[in-house]
Amino acid sequence: MSTPLDRATLQKLREQNPAWRLLAATHAPFIISFLHQAFLASNTRTVSQQALASRLEDHLHEGRSLGGLDLPKRAEAYLDDWAGDSGWLRKFYPMDSDEAHFDLTAAAERAIVWVTRLLERRFVGTQSRLLTVFQLLSSMVEGSEVDPNARLAELQRRRDAIDQEMERLRAGLVDVMAATELRERFQLMASTARELLADFRELEQSFHLLDRDVRQRIATWSGGRGALIADILGERDALSSSDQGTSFRAFWDFLMSPDRQEELTQKLQHVFELEAIRQTAPDPRLRRIHYDWLAAGEATQRTVARLSEQLRRYLDDRVFLENRRILEVIRSIEQQALAFRNSPPSGTVAELDDVAPAVELPLERPLFAPPFVARLTQQLLEAGEEDVASDGLFEQVAVDRARLRTNIQHLLQRQERITLAEVVAQHPLQHGLAELVSYLAVASENRKSVFDEQSSQRIEWNDRRGQTRSATIPLVVFTR
Repeated sequence: MSTPLDRATLQKLREQNPAWRLLAATHAPFIISFLHQAFLASNTRTVSQQALASRLEDHLHEGRSLGGLDLPKRAEAYLDDWAGDSGWLRKFYPMDSDEAHFDLTAAAERAIVWVTRLLERRFVGTQSRLLTVFQLLSSMVEGSEVDPNARLAELQRRRDAIDQEMERLRAGLVDVMAATELRERFQLMASTARELLADFRELEQSFHLLDRDVRQRIATWSGGRGALIADILGERDALSSSDQGTSFRAFWDFLMSPDRQEELTQKLQHVFELEAIRQTAPDPRLRRIHYDWLAAGEATQRTVARLSEQLRRYLDDRVFLENRRILEVIRSIEQQALAFRNSPPSGTVAELDDVAPAVELPLERPLFAPPFVARLTQQLLEAGEEDVASDGLFEQVAVDRARLRTNIQHLLQRQERITLAEVVAQHPLQHGLAELVSYLAVASENRKSVFDEQSSQRIEWNDRRGQTRSATIPLVVFTR
């Protein structure tokens, strides 16, 4: 969906977009010429503040000598202005240096490249662009085709075309690309190669903004580590998995192949030796454009590495603070113990829940046991004629399962396992059979409880009349 180019949108873009601000600046020719010479013409990624200020001072002196240049401030002041609200430079401190460095922003590079194209284009190459569009459409159609017969037909068509070309070559008929076609394609190749460098700078700037945001959030974060790391990693994954990040990763994998680099070197050397290309006096830096891609890609990778380093440093700092707090607590306990060594107080001084952490190994978990299946005896019910009092139906009792769980947990604090009979011995049944059934329900809900149907246990209790009742049930064992 295209963005509407209404007046309000364009006005906002003109005020906020650094590229437009650079083109509309009062001294745009002076600034663009300096930034182009300092960064793009020499293909320099970063320049130290001292070196860049020295070059700008010379540029200012040259401009003032020609007249008509109203820029009275010193070079350092202009560099700070351009790195501030103007957004044409990025000022930063490298990891291994305490001197500020400057890098061109992606927006400023786009503006300079646009101006450069106004001067560099010598003719409009329509054929190469049309062929590029056609090839892109063909690859998209072929890549999205799900019918195997259609893809086989396309491959067969290509093989037939290759066979016909091979037959023509065997017959001595060699088709050579015309000089105009060579120059047109070379122009498109050079333009695309330079745009790749600009794309690297823009992607690096995206990761740099994320890195700066991470530093800010770490400095002001007061919540848990997990929430912050999940938030940061989520944004990083979103950026890495975006179309821009995915395309960069695929491009980087392709470029890092030594075979691909050697192939690019040989093909660039071959193209530069063509007579039609030498007549155009091409930029010699294009011979090493793939090494410039590597340098730009490494800068982007270093920015991503800095992001990971920030997270690592944050975790190390938090662990260091926690360890220091633990040592302070231990030292405080030792000092208090030494104070009481010669005159120990009477009675209990302190209580510890345990002297060692409880370790629960995965293999200590009970194995799976099939659920208990009750065997019911089929018996036909016959309607009786005897009158029975219905008061019993309204004398229902409610068993508190939470109280039963508390009883079990309290006993498991003193031993690792306990049978249901032992639990009932410590806490006699208050509601008879209903309470016993509730204990069985609690055991079935607890995955650490074991039903051993091969063994049995006898549970006894007294009913309301004081009569002793008993039930024989499978052995039930509760464990921690």
